Amino acid sequence: IRRQRQMCIRDSKIILWGGAVFPTVTLAALLSYAVWLMPNIRPWFGADVGVGRVEVTGEQFWWRVRYHDEGGAVAFETANEVRVPIGERVVFLLNSPDVIHSFWIPVLGGKMDMIPGRENRLTLQAEKPGTYRGVCAEFCGASHALMAFTVHAMEPEAYEAWVAARRQASGGQDKEGLALFLRHGCAACHTISGTEARGTIGPDLTAFGERSSVGAGTLPNGEQQVARFIRDPGQVKPEAHMPHFSMLEEAEIDRIAAYLKGLR
Repeated sequence: IRRQRQMCIRDSKIILWGGAVFPTVTLAALLSYAVWLMPNIRPWFGADVGVGRVEVTGEQFWWRVRYHDEGGAVAFETANEVRVPIGERVVFLLNSPDVIHSFWIPVLGGKMDMIPGRENRLTLQAEKPGTYRGVCAEFCGASHALMAFTVHAMEPEAYEAWVAARRQASGGQDKEGLALFLRHGCAACHTISGTEARGTIGPDLTAFGERSSVGAGTLPNGEQQVARFIRDPGQVKPEAHMPHFSMLEEAEIDRIAAYLKGLR
């Protein structure tokens, strides 16, 4: 009887410490750590004066990226890549025109949903230079898994130089490539600064050549890959809204691809 009583006492202690005390202490420590982190990632409603602001819109299936100036106006637009200065907080203004997406840069912080009809805000700060991968973390359609983006964390001086260069980017010197781009209707959906191309349906292609990928991380940014995407976007990215241009001559597709790859 004494032995059974000792075993019961031992088992009760195991249950008490292992099933009650240890989980309670562990969860309390994790909660305290999360509360301590919250000021670093919470939105700054009404307190983001002087803080960089980047508006990101989740499209099907790519990312529209707009950089705001100090007055809150859109300074310029790009797509599928985000550049931020290290050591400075950046407020991301997140939205979507159609379905729910989720903006997530695992290396930098938590994810935030992009909900139609609503603007969510997420404040992040990169601490060291590098190139990071971002993804959509909410199933949004057939090409959900083909909807990545690249984040370049840069030294502040390099970032400012990039912003200045991006503000002055133009349609390049390839007049023949630009003429083909305009002639075949690409300007109805795409913008290239300094040209007659002012479409807003698809990604802004100004300085397209400096991007690392085609189709939001789907293909590397090379002339052959660009031509492949122009020829049949749906084959590369299922249910993409961009129409195919397989009716064009191969030489014209290759010429347009070379023109886009040369934009800086």
